[in-house]
Amino acid sequence: NKKIRALGLRHALSAKAKDQALVVLDKAEVAGNKTKALAAAFAKLGLSNALIIDGAQLNEGFAKAARGLPNIDVLPIQGINVYDILKRQKLVLTKAAVEALEARFK
Repeated sequence: NKKIRALGLRHALSAKAKDQALVVLDKAEVAGNKTKALAAAFAKLGLSNALIIDGAQLNEGFAKAARGLPNIDVLPIQGINVYDILKRQKLVLTKAAVEALEARFK
């Protein structure tokens, strides 16, 4: 069962990469931890419907700011799943999340 879940996760990630719906950020942080600032940053990046995956520890200010935005989900790397990836148009990974995924699929 673990193998099938891992395979599903790989396919979901591959599908997002193939559709050019995958974005990688250095860090998931926002100045002042304000929803308005985060909304402006996401508008610049063209993110209106996205799943943001961070490393093992979420930046609490970023997570709180994102909570106020519609169609934006924030999860730690442990919470990554096929359903949430496919539910949102864009997948945003931080560098910490990419490193964790690489280690997971070695």
